[in-house]
Amino acid sequence: MISSRCLQTSCAASVKARWFHTSAVRREIRSIDELPARVYPNFKETSRHDLLALKWPSPPRNILFVRKDNDKSAQEALLEYINHVKSAYPDTNLLFEPHVAQELHEAFDFPLYTLDREAGRTPYHEKVDLTSTLGGDGTILHAASLFATAKSVPPVLSFSMGTLGFLGEWKFAEYKRAFREVFVSGAPSPLPGEDTDEAAVSDGGAGPTSASGWANMRGKTMGSSRNSRILMRNRLRIGLYNPSGQRLPHEPPFAHADNKCEDIFALNEVLLHRGALPHLVHITILIGSPPHQRTLTTAIADGFLVSTPTGSTAYSLSSGGSIVHPLVSSLLLTPICPRSLSFRPLVLPANTPITLRIDEINRGKEAEVSVDGVRRKEGLKAGMEVRVVGEEVRTAGAPGARHWMGGVPSIVRSGGVADGEDHWVGGLNSLLKFNYPFGEDG
Repeated sequence: MISSRCLQTSCAASVKARWFHTSAVRREIRSIDELPARVYPNFKETSRHDLLALKWPSPPRNILFVRKDNDKSAQEALLEYINHVKSAYPDTNLLFEPHVAQELHEAFDFPLYTLDREAGRTPYHEKVDLTSTLGGDGTILHAASLFATAKSVPPVLSFSMGTLGFLGEWKFAEYKRAFREVFVSGAPSPLPGEDTDEAAVSDGGAGPTSASGWANMRGKTMGSSRNSRILMRNRLRIGLYNPSGQRLPHEPPFAHADNKCEDIFALNEVLLHRGALPHLVHITILIGSPPHQRTLTTAIADGFLVSTPTGSTAYSLSSGGSIVHPLVSSLLLTPICPRSLSFRPLVLPANTPITLRIDEINRGKEAEVSVDGVRRKEGLKAGMEVRVVGEEVRTAGAPGARHWMGGVPSIVRSGGVADGEDHWVGGLNSLLKFNYPFGEDG
């Protein structure tokens, strides 16, 4: 028997969009408009002042899952992950992108939530408490792009299932422990019950059974000193302008219907490139803000990148740019195949505005613009500009009194050497294999 609520949801949805529907045993897709408002976590500085401690004021309820598309192993892992989270933490609501929800909803006897594509007025960042990704670095970038207009991004718990994993922190085999650590970060210590963390993890971990949140969880918290650790990754703030200085609208998937002319944020980089045109691009590079803006040079190259420290191991690295630790507040300006060999990559303070202007003598009709690998349909013509500056991620003040308000909070392993910077150093060395002899395996 179908509840009256389900019938009402089905009837209302059928008017708006046929893909919102319901059937027996509640195999349905619902709009995220029905979900409670987002729970905003706190980020506390630790004694080392490099990684932050995650503290929820109440348990996270709305979990967004983003998986690598067209990958069988990622799909199977996602199904296992979903079943565990819903059975162990039944008060959670599971969110997916529309095409993923359409694929999966018939496999479960509980509702899945996604964006209402007809209305499109409630963005993810108003509802999502926590994002979890299954895939490679591209999947994490895609997940970050879902919050491209959000000044506050929910924490990201990523499981590495791709071919290259600079950003992925966890192996999927650790998903029960990793999710539980995130879920109970900030919970009162100890929780009721006799079981230890290890016992709770081994049997799947028991979640809350009612709206009382943590109160009904079995086991104990990790303690205030072992909350999940956060690496706050800075983003770029990007604006596009015409020759008259007026803002140009951004395009999907970054812009929402009501705010196409806002700045958008990028986790990796913004790219200006000649694209398929045979001519090199002429780009004037300006540093600073008017009236103190200075012209660095007018350079000729295949293109130019402005990257974050996170993006320093992506396209910028392949173009000869420096590798920069993600905790270093900076911007990277990297030329791509410049005509002059004297133009070298630059590292600038994150609060330094950079303007890339298409020069009037540019021979091509336009230059392509890409943000985190997503190319804009309309390129930039002569006189148009890309203005970039690093995102402000915290207020000023003494350590411990600062408020963290921006960036992408990436959940890293906690305990042991991972409490410091070694998790990045070791991971980078294992991926790039510094000084490995040629011809040896490894």
